[in-house]
Amino acid sequence: MGWLVITCLAVVVPVSTVLVWTDPGSPRSLSGRLTAAWRTSAETLRLGAVTGTPLRMALAALLGLVALLCVSTLVGVITTGLADRMAELSRGRSTVLEDGHVVVLGWSDQAGTVVSELAAAHAPDRPRTIVLLADRDKTEMERALDARMGPGGARTRVICRSGPASDPDVLALVSPQTASTVLVLSSGEPAADAEVLRILLALRAVLGEGAEDGPPVLAAVREDRYYAPARLAAGPRGTVLRTDTVTARLIAQCVGRTGLSLVLRDLLDFAGDEFHVVDATPFEGGPFGAALLGYADTCVVGLLTAEGRTVLNPPAESPVEPGSRLIVLTRDEDSARVEDCEHLVDPSALSTAPPPPEEASRLLLLGWNRRAPLVVGQLRRTARPGSVLDVVTDLAVPGPRASEPLAEPEPEPGRGRAWEQDLDPESGATAPPALAVRVRSAPLPRPETLLGLDLSPYDGLVVLGPEPDGGSDRPDDWTLVTLLGLRLLEERTARKLRVVTELTDDRNRPLAPVDPGSDVIVSGNLTGLLMAQIAQNRHLAPVFDELFSAEGSTVRLCPAGTYVRLGSEASFATVVAAARSRGECAIGYRLHERRAVSPDHGLRLNPHKGVRHRWSSEDEVIVVSADPAERGGPVPELSRPVSAG
Repeated sequence: MGWLVITCLAVVVPVSTVLVWTDPGSPRSLSGRLTAAWRTSAETLRLGAVTGTPLRMALAALLGLVALLCVSTLVGVITTGLADRMAELSRGRSTVLEDGHVVVLGWSDQAGTVVSELAAAHAPDRPRTIVLLADRDKTEMERALDARMGPGGARTRVICRSGPASDPDVLALVSPQTASTVLVLSSGEPAADAEVLRILLALRAVLGEGAEDGPPVLAAVREDRYYAPARLAAGPRGTVLRTDTVTARLIAQCVGRTGLSLVLRDLLDFAGDEFHVVDATPFEGGPFGAALLGYADTCVVGLLTAEGRTVLNPPAESPVEPGSRLIVLTRDEDSARVEDCEHLVDPSALSTAPPPPEEASRLLLLGWNRRAPLVVGQLRRTARPGSVLDVVTDLAVPGPRASEPLAEPEPEPGRGRAWEQDLDPESGATAPPALAVRVRSAPLPRPETLLGLDLSPYDGLVVLGPEPDGGSDRPDDWTLVTLLGLRLLEERTARKLRVVTELTDDRNRPLAPVDPGSDVIVSGNLTGLLMAQIAQNRHLAPVFDELFSAEGSTVRLCPAGTYVRLGSEASFATVVAAARSRGECAIGYRLHERRAVSPDHGLRLNPHKGVRHRWSSEDEVIVVSADPAERGGPVPELSRPVSAG
């Protein structure tokens, strides 16, 4: 500070003296000029301009220095306080004063999908606020979310807060008690499910006695052993998803139904048509089948009874009771307008051909991870008697070993049922399974291992990548290399393979060397889409529960010749009528000539009932249907609200 004063005086005093001496109006005497130079210097330094005795001038200079020090200190305090407050805001530690907002707790690869889908789902005339709390840098989260936001981002306000969501004091910053919905995401860390439980318990601590009347809670866990504790911690208005089970069920369903993942992805996102619940008053007292052709641009798939029970694909003769609501596939609730379409049905175009029988299949599974036993269990539930599943992995997996080359299964004596239960932890069956599973150990990372496989006997292939937390930072790299090897085998054998691929990062989907329209499943993206759908409407949880299960009604792609005469030109209303007579709900179709055309790959969900098409043997109809062998059986629960009891 001393050097600062000396520097200022060394500049101000000489310059002031020069100004006085060069001023024609300055005093002529030396004392007058010195006084004028003092006043100029004092005014410049804000030291006062008092003249007189040296003591008075020294006191004036002292007062000026004290005033300068006080003002500088005050400015410094204000500046420091503002800087600290701005730093606090940038760290995301301020309280959110919102009402009716959506709270997302935790960070994972699902966060971008959940936020972007919630933004796309909201009505354009009602702005929405989404608050995300995670133990990450606020700036990084905002940058990642900005890159994922779609058209709905302009009318959606996203607020990020930084801190551990399992800390009640930090969780209180996002005001969960005034939120409309709370979502708890599961990260990819090994202890992710335990962290979800901690967040749910912290949420109950923040809500206190009002937890039962608080906002609906939707959480996701990976392992089944955390499912029951998470349901208890989520409370009476909570819904819990088992992400590994959802992914495994979808993989198993796609093995025999090429293109099913595209259908389900289209059903789950908010870019086109999705499931809604609408009023059923126009059809009260009549049969459910009448509602199937009661809308021109909406597909009916089920009922929500007055008691709150969800019934997907009920029999056509089921009565629509008062107070019931319809589960429909449409663009939005306002677009479902009643219009009788029975006159669009062409009875002469209805097919009388029986559906093709489902035969035993032979499948190959490459790779192994924690979802593999669940995939095997789902395949066993849907397989036809005599089916075979060969597993090739470099990990130690319990099960009978296959010799070189893979031949018909020969279970090891005394181990058949034991290893079946190891591969399918949910299985409690005592009868021999319809699907025989054999395990073969081989160094899959070596190219010669993959290129040496004989794929000609197989009807379908499943590629599972390693775990991200199993020592591989980029597990999709192994999957992409495997797909390249399979593409080379396709070129050698001139035979197209039906491949179902699992990826961990949605950014790698365009890199996958597969045919357009093939089934590529990204587990994190799938979970994010599913959570966004259920967050919009909790009544849809049982719908997706059944659609993703091995039993009950699921989405199927069936040959068009089962519904309409091949070569004839018929409306979609005719297809709906044909599906109704078979106990199914038609929701769209897939055209063979457009399978390789992006972005829809020939898929058309919820077309207008009057749309006409000349149907070929390669076309497929998309229906919500129950397996005849499983019709009437119980439907296992994937997620549902916890009852008050």
